[in-house]
Amino acid sequence: MTKQTTVRLPQELADEAEAVARVKGTSVNALIVESLAAEIDRVRADAAFTERAAKLLERDKELLDRLAR
Repeated sequence: MTKQTTVRLPQELADEAEAVARVKGTSVNALIVESLAAEIDRVRADAAFTERAAKLLERDKELLDRLAR
């Protein structure tokens, strides 16, 4: 399953993405999907990021629990 979304890119970045995709023989969409997946893998491996995420999730859970009362 896929989800369609709109991404607004600065013109220069869009032009560079088109050039990179063309040289790689792929679409801009595939380039964006590949790049986003790589960034998600990178931040998941970052201990400081995952620690901050865990704290935020815990805080959100506490807020939701309070609202549910």
